[in-house]
Amino acid sequence: MRATPTFRLPLLTQLIRFAVVGGLGFMVDTLVVYGLRRGLGLYAAGLVSYGVAASFTWLLNRLWTFRGRSSGAMIRQWALYMLTNLGGFVLNRGTYAVLVTFYAMAAERPIIAVAAGSIAGMFVNFGLSRRVVFRKEKPDYS
Repeated sequence: MRATPTFRLPLLTQLIRFAVVGGLGFMVDTLVVYGLRRGLGLYAAGLVSYGVAASFTWLLNRLWTFRGRSSGAMIRQWALYMLTNLGGFVLNRGTYAVLVTFYAMAAERPIIAVAAGSIAGMFVNFGLSRRVVFRKEKPDYS
């Protein structure tokens, strides 16, 4: 499909909304990591915070970014969102793990690792969310 102006504007709008939601998810992710790191350690805190933040961003993306493109049961869509975003998860938490393991500054200030991981996974997650989870249903002409 050719990227015409009528195609690009809605796509750009969705990407900007997705980034705003991602920024809010980043804040949730960071708060959970900081809240749990002493009790669980950085790795477990990072895993828990990813689940919380991903669930939070799914809901906001459903309600705002991809409004009107959501169909079906919410639990099924949430599960599909979590499943399809595993590629972004690998990039996100892989980056996080590398940074907190090998860079003392990131281990002392996990916000650095959370931010780098969020950016690493964002574009993969946007593409998968748009094409798989919140795909536009084809019109029924029957």
